[in-house]
Amino acid sequence: MLENIQFLAVPIIACVLLAGMLAYFGNHILTRGIIFIDIALAQIAALGTMIGILLGFADESFSVEAVSMIFTLVVISLFALTKFEKQRIPQEAIIGIIYGLSLGIAMLFAEYIPGGSNYITKTITGNILWCTWGHLKSCFLTFAAIGIVHIFLGRHFIKISEAKDRFPFSPKKVRILELVFYITFGTVIVKAVPVGGIFLVFTLLIAPTSIATLFTRRWRYRFIWSWLIGIIGSVAGMVISYNLDISNGPAIVCLLGLLVFILAFGKIVFGKSKRIA
Repeated sequence: MLENIQFLAVPIIACVLLAGMLAYFGNHILTRGIIFIDIALAQIAALGTMIGILLGFADESFSVEAVSMIFTLVVISLFALTKFEKQRIPQEAIIGIIYGLSLGIAMLFAEYIPGGSNYITKTITGNILWCTWGHLKSCFLTFAAIGIVHIFLGRHFIKISEAKDRFPFSPKKVRILELVFYITFGTVIVKAVPVGGIFLVFTLLIAPTSIATLFTRRWRYRFIWSWLIGIIGSVAGMVISYNLDISNGPAIVCLLGLLVFILAFGKIVFGKSKRIA
C-alpha cells in the first residue's frame, strides 16, 4: 500500500498542477468560443518536438523542448497578432486549418523517425503515471511564473475574452495583451503535453470548465469548481487505470467525458436547479 502511494504521489501532484492551470485557461477558451485552440496548440507542440528529434536532439531533452517551445510560440504569436474585429474568416476555422496542417506534417515526419508511429501514439495518449520529480519541478516553476503574469493582467484578459469579437481597448493594446495571453497559454501547453498527452490536456481544458459552467457563470467560482472537478476526475481515472492496468490518459479522458454528460443530463432532468454560486 505504501509503495503504491509513493509511486502515485508524483502523478497525483502533476494532476493537481495540470488541472489548475488548464482550468484557468479553459474558462477563457470556452468564453471565447475557440474550443479547439488547445488541441491545435498541443499538436503544434508535438510537431515542434518531432522537429527537434529530426535535428538530432535526444527525446525529452532540454534542446528538444526548446525547439518545441520556439516553434509553438512563433505560431501562436502569429495567431494572436491576426485578431481583428468582425473577422471574415472565424478564428475557429483558422485553428482547424492549423491543426490539420500540423498533424499532416507530423505524420510525414514520423516516417523519418525510428518508431515514429509509436511516438505519435505517445504524444496523443501521454503517460502521466511515469511523470518524474524533474518534470514536476519544471512545470511548477513555469506555471508559477505564468500565474504571476495573469494575477497582474487577469482583469484585462477577462474583458477581452468576454468581448469576443469586439475590442474593449484600443487595437494596439488588445494585440499586445493577446500576444501575452497566447504566449503564456502556448507555454503551458508545451509543458503539459509531454506529461499528459494531447487528449488529456484538451479534456482537462474543456471538460471540467464545461461542467462548472452548467452551474455558475462567475469567473472565480467557475475556476475553483473546474479545478476541483479536474483533480477528482484525473486522479480517479489514474487510480482506476493503475489498478486495472490500462492506459491512464484514455481512462481519465473517458471518465471526465462521461461526467460532463451525466451532469448535463441531470441538469436537464431536474430543471432549474440552484447554481453553485
